[in-house]
Amino acid sequence: MRIKLPARKLLAAAGLALAVSACAGSTGPQLEPARFVAMQEEPGEEYIIGPLDQLTIHVWRNDELGASVQVRPDGRITTPLVSDMPAVGKTPTMLAEDIRLQLSQYIEEPLVTVIVNEFNGTFSQQIRIVGATEQPASLPYRANMTVLDAMIAVGGLSEFAAGNRAKLIRFDRQSGSQREYSLRLNDLLRRGDSDANVMLSPGDVIIIPESMF
Repeated sequence: MRIKLPARKLLAAAGLALAVSACAGSTGPQLEPARFVAMQEEPGEEYIIGPLDQLTIHVWRNDELGASVQVRPDGRITTPLVSDMPAVGKTPTMLAEDIRLQLSQYIEEPLVTVIVNEFNGTFSQQIRIVGATEQPASLPYRANMTVLDAMIAVGGLSEFAAGNRAKLIRFDRQSGSQREYSLRLNDLLRRGDSDANVMLSPGDVIIIPESMF
């Protein structure tokens, strides 16, 4: 004997099934897969100096004017004959040129080199991973960095992470708007699905929710 369910109950059951399937996988736009090992390593964007970066400043034939300094939280540095020079937001080449112009008031044709020894970068260059991961963190972006690299750095997913509902937030500089992409971290980390690995860009934010059940 066949029992017929009321139409409302059928619709409710169908809605529940759709909700469960939506929770099980990502539904947003996807990024192109990245290779686990790049065919060819390429340089990234020019590095922008950030607060707390460690710098070595060398002035050719004037060692006493050089220094090893840390960029202060206010984004400035001080070296011999150069006081409170803004450093944050500049490339090493730009900072070297600004120091050269300052020193040219005291010595003839100074040659200045700026070397970044320890990297933090600006917030717009860091990769931030928050939510259901073992060690939420901000990571300095490096050229050819992928989601897999970032997840290894933070120790992977936590026990209750809903990895396939993770989101990647990216600022599109051309349009001036923020875009959101779906990630499949469960498929990548727990099933070894290489298609779920994607390239990262400076400033990306990865948000990992917890499973609801």
